[in-house]
Amino acid sequence: MMVSTRGRYALRVMIDLAEHYQDGYIPMKIIAQRQNISLKYLEQILPALTKNGMIEGLQRKGGGYKLTARPGAYRVGDILRLVEGDLAPVACLSREAKTCERAEICKTLPMWTEFYKMTNDYFDGITLQELMGDTRAGDSEQDFQNVE
Repeated sequence: MMVSTRGRYALRVMIDLAEHYQDGYIPMKIIAQRQNISLKYLEQILPALTKNGMIEGLQRKGGGYKLTARPGAYRVGDILRLVEGDLAPVACLSREAKTCERAEICKTLPMWTEFYKMTNDYFDGITLQELMGDTRAGDSEQDFQNVE
């Protein structure tokens, strides 16, 4: 499995927004500068994150983007699946795949299935809060009580 540039950039954007969670809306231009990502590329990534409710966009003066939940609520696996699609290592395990005609006799299917499970479990076990390097009780309400 190889994570694409789109997936890596989406994580960078989400970490940036997490690090500035208490700052309100962050303009796309600022995110682009801080993360060294072109505006054109961000224009492809941000709508996907917005459409699926991970971030909220405000299109007016003083607008920008912000997380819709606390950083500890976002799992890396959810972000990657959103922008990358299924994290299946082989086509037959993909959600879009029909049942493989060789599934009954496939000697490698158990190996791929276990790898798929391990990959999802690993990425689902990491939150933006952890990627920020702030693993204190970052999900507690008091950490963000002054944030709207």
